[in-house]
Amino acid sequence: MTKRTFEDSRQEGGLHHRLAQLAGEWEGTTKTWFEPDKLADESPWRGTIRPVVGGRFVMHEYEGSMQGKPLSGVAIYGYHVDADRFEMAWVDSFHTGTSILFSKAANESRGYNVLTSYEAPSGPPWGWRTEIQQPEPDRLIITHYNIIPDNTIPGGLEAKAVETVYRRKR
Repeated sequence: MTKRTFEDSRQEGGLHHRLAQLAGEWEGTTKTWFEPDKLADESPWRGTIRPVVGGRFVMHEYEGSMQGKPLSGVAIYGYHVDADRFEMAWVDSFHTGTSILFSKAANESRGYNVLTSYEAPSGPPWGWRTEIQQPEPDRLIITHYNIIPDNTIPGGLEAKAVETVYRRKR
């Protein structure tokens, strides 16, 4: 059995090829929820996604606002060929504070979908899931979900926390 290579993944239909399709200048709206189904903020956002390290990753730099205050961040999205999993490193001036959030998840043919957890001010860590969808070439949706710890439900309860809907700038 032949292992997949980075070069194979860059070919049409490969996962690195699909990541490369995210490259461009983007603008849209980001919605944020601090409580399930209770919208806390809706603000315009701008982002740039570009290939880095020879196309092995894409870097997403963005800026917008949260409740009237400036916000900026950077995420690096990747696909680990040998482990057959998606990976992400994310920092921004609001959501991650002074930490780097590292996420990963096995490629389950559901698209870019990664998981991690973060320390809550009190109690057990909360889960965090990030999903990236590109339903058409000029539209991009990045959604983050809080996973509320709950011992009675495997995996906890999931609630949409942040959703960015972008259109490619022309």
